[in-house]
Amino acid sequence: MDEVAGAIADPVRREILLMLRDEPLSAGQIADRFAISRPAISRHLRVLREAGLVRDAADGRRRVYALVAAPLDELAGWLARLTRPSGWQHRFDALETEVYRTRRERQSAARRPATQDQDQKETA
Repeated sequence: MDEVAGAIADPVRREILLMLRDEPLSAGQIADRFAISRPAISRHLRVLREAGLVRDAADGRRRVYALVAAPLDELAGWLARLTRPSGWQHRFDALETEVYRTRRERQSAARRPATQDQDQKETA
């Protein structure tokens, strides 16, 4: 997970992954979309490949890169654990629900006697 997190820490590498999400691209096609040198793109692709986030295949004289999303699953699971509400949050939510329910019941009870008094006046 650390290697994957390190690989996606760079905004250029994140952009490359987004580009590869839609379709496999050659190294040249990827490099053409950035204002940095081709050797720099090659280094970014190497980091992504070593992290297992892309795979490459030879297509004649060019290398074609494709996204491999599976290594992101462990990181996504960890992030989900980090962002889900804590045990206390569930308790606070339950308390808030109980407070609102009690208020509604009290307001409803406070209105009932006034309605009953009106009913008695109308029948008299």
